[in-house]
Amino acid sequence: MISITGWTLLFLLLGIILIARSRQPERGKPLPGPPGIPLLGNLLQVPPYHSWLKFKEWSDQYGPIYRMNIAGRKHVVLSTDKIANDLLRERGSLYSSREYLPFASELLSNNLRPLFLPYNDLWRRGRKLMHQLTMPVAADSYQPVQEHESIKLLAAMLKEPAKYERWFEQYASGVVFRIGFGRWIETGREKEFLRIVKVGKEVERVGTPGAYLVDSLPFLKYIPTALAPFKQEAGRLRAEELSLFRQLQDDVRQDMRNGSAAGSFTKTFLENQEGYELSDDEGAYVIGTLFEAGTGTTAAAMMSFCLAMCLHPDWQKKIQEEVDNVAGTRMPDFDDIPQLPTVRAVIKEVLRWRPVTAGGVPHQLIKDDEYQGYFFAAGTVFHANQWAIHRDPELYPDPESFRPERWLSPEFPQTYREPLSKFPNLQNFSCFGFGRRICPGQNIAERSMNILTARIAWALDLRRKVDAEGKVLPIPEYDYTAGFNVQPRRFDFEIVARSPARAEAVAVALREAKTGRLP
Repeated sequence: MISITGWTLLFLLLGIILIARSRQPERGKPLPGPPGIPLLGNLLQVPPYHSWLKFKEWSDQYGPIYRMNIAGRKHVVLSTDKIANDLLRERGSLYSSREYLPFASELLSNNLRPLFLPYNDLWRRGRKLMHQLTMPVAADSYQPVQEHESIKLLAAMLKEPAKYERWFEQYASGVVFRIGFGRWIETGREKEFLRIVKVGKEVERVGTPGAYLVDSLPFLKYIPTALAPFKQEAGRLRAEELSLFRQLQDDVRQDMRNGSAAGSFTKTFLENQEGYELSDDEGAYVIGTLFEAGTGTTAAAMMSFCLAMCLHPDWQKKIQEEVDNVAGTRMPDFDDIPQLPTVRAVIKEVLRWRPVTAGGVPHQLIKDDEYQGYFFAAGTVFHANQWAIHRDPELYPDPESFRPERWLSPEFPQTYREPLSKFPNLQNFSCFGFGRRICPGQNIAERSMNILTARIAWALDLRRKVDAEGKVLPIPEYDYTAGFNVQPRRFDFEIVARSPARAEAVAVALREAKTGRLP
């Protein structure tokens, strides 16, 4: 137990270290940034939620690359796609580590969760497994699961439209649960399913910058557990997620012994575990991370899609017309996606207009570097602020407006690409991150969003509600949840079938899907 005198000395030592850091001479050109206060720097100026809005405000004032001081730690914010790619992608061997976050990295995840791992051998071995499970050829093999789950979503939306948030979450989670662990989700109330969804939401919460003071003042982790409620909380969360990951893995292992295991991420890992050089727990965290990456993000994006269609019904009509021209009276499938550039443009614009991980996931520099005359010391943390990057007027003219035509018309040379049978697509799009830390599940997520957008356009009308006098009720353009990943707060809108025939077609497809389910 540390005495009161010991704690006093510890705090004095911390103050000396922070003052020393703040007085270190800088090399290279002075990097602009907001002024702070002694010891804490800009810590108190960073909002506890939606910090990317403040970062965007500072980028407008200080330029596309500026510095912050967070309790003596050096941070740099990047606000254009070019600068982020120059550093985080082109110099990926230097800029692919993660800042050590005592709560999320160690106390919660025992330094096993790939999202929070530094750029080390364990991260590289886990990334190799992720790549093999999610590369395009593998992602194509999961399309039947996505088609099946999308039919379930359409039927649920028609039956109980007010529960749209639940249906989107169940769609995204159901897809990844099936391909991750080989099991279907029937009701969304299965015990293991509810547990892993909760684990994912906890990770989003604790990974939010500023969620825990110990992440800004790491010395606090040395407080005895009995005196540190945050350490007690981390212990409970860690025990829950580890026991769940082990149980899910053991269930697949048992199914393999019985000869009844369906193809899944976990089955592939267990069959080739020696080659991946990962322990049971290391592999379990890799697959758990893929589940976390592929669930909340896809669901959040689709809720933003609904918001966009309610606010911009002209674009809903355009994608409906395109789907009707290609698929006619039948439900569209993956073979139709190359002929649906407007569908792909709408979902890409949704991700630009309302990015899910709006503040990006910070990278850490592992070696001194220089860029445009600026010097960056090893250990500096870099934030690719997606909110600002997606609002760069040079790359995205009229950036605050929802304009999918920027991906479809040669009038927008910054973003238009040919052929439209291939472009627009989401490959290497900044919403998935940068360089070696780009989201590993982007191939699966892109397919999930494309097929769901096309099928919603084919089957449903999304529209704002009207009052008793026929007046259209307002809905907020930006009222989003707090957290690592964000989505629109619940808003009321109508979901109806485009025609009785299409509602019946959804019901028939659901019956057929249930009887002809994949093994």
